[in-house]
Formats: sequence, structure tokens, C-alpha cells
Amino acid sequence: MEKGQLQQLQSFLSTSKNIVIVPHRNPDGDAMGSTLALCQYFNNKGHSAKVVAPNEYPEFLRWLPGSDSDVILFDKQNKQAKRAIESSDIIFLLDFNALHRVGDDMAKTLELYKNDFVMIDHHQQPDTIAKYLYSDTSICSTAQMVYHFLEMLNDVKSITKDIATCLYTGIMTDTGSFRFRSTTSETHRIVGDLIDKGAQNDKIHSNVYDANSYSRLQLLGQALTNLKILPEYKTAFITLSEAEKKKYNYKKGDTEGVVNYALSLNDIVFAAIFIEDEEQEIIKISLRSKGDFSVNQFSRNHFNGGGHDNAAGGKSDLSLKETIAYFTSLLPNYKNDLQNSYEA
Repeated sequence: MEKGQLQQLQSFLSTSKNIVIVPHRNPDGDAMGSTLALCQYFNNKGHSAKVVAPNEYPEFLRWLPGSDSDVILFDKQNKQAKRAIESSDIIFLLDFNALHRVGDDMAKTLELYKNDFVMIDHHQQPDTIAKYLYSDTSICSTAQMVYHFLEMLNDVKSITKDIATCLYTGIMTDTGSFRFRSTTSETHRIVGDLIDKGAQNDKIHSNVYDANSYSRLQLLGQALTNLKILPEYKTAFITLSEAEKKKYNYKKGDTEGVVNYALSLNDIVFAAIFIEDEEQEIIKISLRSKGDFSVNQFSRNHFNGGGHDNAAGGKSDLSLKETIAYFTSLLPNYKNDLQNSYEA
């Protein structure tokens, strides 16, 4: 964030304000960790802050501090959510770069908002909707950016145990437990400080990754059964139909991280998962890569999405079968890029 912007924002926040903090639709660990951390920080500073999430988030994140008191769901608590938005003095947009990422209904409400937005995000090509912008695609997670934002405010000392827990969760989940290339020495220094401030790293990891239901593991088994490999393109993909999701009592968050199983295969540099979504009438797509192959650009070019170079999402309005056919038809155009992307 530019120095002038930061000073102006600090001056605005020097008196008590009504603040709304918004994550993207289908919020993940980074989205909820960063928003809940910032929400608690503002409330501790005498502001009145709430997180207005577009829709429900996974059950394995509902233990996060503030989850039971500070979150309003736009789709289920629509009147309350709209009142909070309309009465707010400023809105923070965290972990997304364009209003369409909150879903059509909530985007329409935010487009009518009369006051200013603050955007804190690490995805590529942010829209120009925010008066105050803190964008850095080199940072591994929005939760780490919130930590840096508090550094800019010279107020890291105000990070409580609960705030540290939320920030640690966001960083841990968006770095794949600190194994992705975006994890830097600076990330580890910050994580060390969060542990010193009370984040219980073993408990947090267990709460997120050791909270599987029997049906979720059965769904994972189905996903792995559906795994297909295209060795000539160093590509693997997984499909899940609506019928398969229903068979194993699918709940939001059950497919989190499944695409990484495809990427873990020897000699694979490009992985995808295609999930039929009856409610939205789309095929939800998650893409992962190793090395220099940009799934962000691939998704932007072909699947109305985007994200990071090695992790991105998208969607298709075609059927599941048609989407797979389209996806595989694209691969010959990228054969050289995939062959030379990474020494697998």
C-alpha cells in the first residue's frame, strides 16, 4: 500500500467505525483466517466489525476464534448482511481481486455501496474497485498480508492469541502446510512470531486436517478412483459428479485439497479437478501446477477464472463430459510448455 494511502486510511480509522470485512465465495482457510483475524483486531481497537461471508464455509474451519459470533452469511442471513453492509463506514475485501468472486447476488449489493473499499489480496490482476489497495502476488497468503498490514500500522504488538491462531491457519492452509514454493523465510519468521503469540501449531493442524468424516474419506476414495493420467502432457485430472457427491453425503469443504493428490504423482506437472455443481449449474474447476506452467493464465484463457501461477480456479457452463473433452482438446497446444515446465 502506498504511503499516502496508508496515512489516509490510518487517519480514517483513528475514530470508531462500523467495518465490514468480506471474503470470497466458498471461503477457504486463508479467506476465513484473514478476515476473522482482522475483524478481531478492529473490535479490540474499539471499532464495530463483522465478517459478511457470501456463503457457508467448511465445517473444519468453524472452530476458528470469532466464527460463532462475528460472521454473517449473505445467502442465509440476507437482511442482516445487507443491513451490515449498508450501515458500514468502510468495507475490507480480503483474498479476492474482483467483485464477481463473491457471487452475483452479493456483487450487486456491493456495486451499490456508497463508501470506500479496502482490498488486501495476493491474486494477480486486481480490479480497480478499491480506494485503498494492498496487492502483492509474491506473498503466499492473504493472512500473511494482514500481518504485514498490522506491521504497516506499527501494531503487531496487538496480535492476541486468537488473532495469531486465525493468521496461522490462513498461512498454513494456503501454503499446503508450508510446502509450496511461495513459502519464504519471511513466512517462517512470521509463523514463528504467531506461535510465540499463542498460536498452537499442532492443534491448528489437527483441527484442519484431522477432522475427516467417514463419508469424506469415501468421497476421496471415489475421487481417486476417477483419477486419469495423460502422460504425454504430464497431466492428471479428477472428476466428481453430482451423483457421486450425493452418494457420499458431500458437505462444503469435502473436496478441499483433493486436486493435490493428482499433482503428487511422479512426472505430473499439471493437475485438475472437475466437480459438478448442481446448485450453481456449473462445473467447478481447480488447477495446480509445478514449475513455470501458469494455471492462472490457462484458467483465464479458457475457464473464466484465475488465481496464482501454480494454483488457480475456474468454471465451465458445459456438462461434465463436455468440459473434460474441451480440457483435453486444449492440451496439445500446451505440450511443449508442459514438457519443459518442471523437472519432475
